[in-house]
Amino acid sequence: MAGENHSRVSEFILLGLSHQPEQERIMFLAFLLMYLISGLGNLLIILAIRTDSCLHTPMYFFLSNLSLVDICFTSTIIPKVLVNYISGNKAILYISCLAQVFFFIWFGVVDSVLLTVMAYDCYVAICAPLHYSTILTPKVCILLVAVCWFGACANALTHTVLLAQVSFCGHTEIPHFFCDINVLIRLACSDTFINDLVMHTTGGLTAVIPFIVILISYFPIFVAVLRIPSAHGKWKVFSTCGSHLTVVCLFYGTIFGVYFKPTTTHTVQQDTISAVMYTVVTPMLNLFIYSLRNNDMKGALRMLFTRKSGLSL
Repeated sequence: MAGENHSRVSEFILLGLSHQPEQERIMFLAFLLMYLISGLGNLLIILAIRTDSCLHTPMYFFLSNLSLVDICFTSTIIPKVLVNYISGNKAILYISCLAQVFFFIWFGVVDSVLLTVMAYDCYVAICAPLHYSTILTPKVCILLVAVCWFGACANALTHTVLLAQVSFCGHTEIPHFFCDINVLIRLACSDTFINDLVMHTTGGLTAVIPFIVILISYFPIFVAVLRIPSAHGKWKVFSTCGSHLTVVCLFYGTIFGVYFKPTTTHTVQQDTISAVMYTVVTPMLNLFIYSLRNNDMKGALRMLFTRKSGLSL
């Protein structure tokens, strides 16, 4: 019977953020603008890092991967939202919904673990500067990034396969603007104990533990900063790690607000607002945080634009 109920669900309806045409037009323009800024801005960061040999260091290698993840992360969700607003058709195929869940978890976990790797990079740079080049060799950097991508892929595949076993019994209206696994599990009519168990277990491994590791890594960094006698030296360290710490607070603040609070306190409106923050706003803010507060990054972007202008002439 569960299989029959499951087979009847061929598509879901994404209710979105609003049902009023005037608000939908405003949201369409807002989502489109933020998506273009995020996508083009992060692409510029990747190009600037690749073209400037001075930025061929572990820190900027990790930053270029973070920019790539942000592009993929927003592209998993926002294009479908824009298409829904234009067409007026809010349906999404069942298989497309599962695919969205898979890529959303994949890129989200990569983001989380990559921020931890970047915290380790800050720790080595500040607390063991003389051994930096010997600890974070190119092979080690590639290995760390590969673990982020492939480990996150395995995690996302596990969640997606388990979700594919769930029955929805004709409950097809999703009170969200994308296929969020948290919402889908609450929508299911079959037993979701295993799904909940795996989600909270792997959530601890891929979100809580990385966040704790980041906090632990920053403790010796703060101690090292306090020992620096000059204000200039302290500001240099702050400029190196301050951007990363800001992104960490933005990312984990919204993630924990949605996925790690009691189910009884969940409200659709709060979850939706938080989802907009971590799917659209945070990836857009990341590029401003890293580009506007980093002199090397600003110099590389100026050089990139100058080079492009020279080629066009």
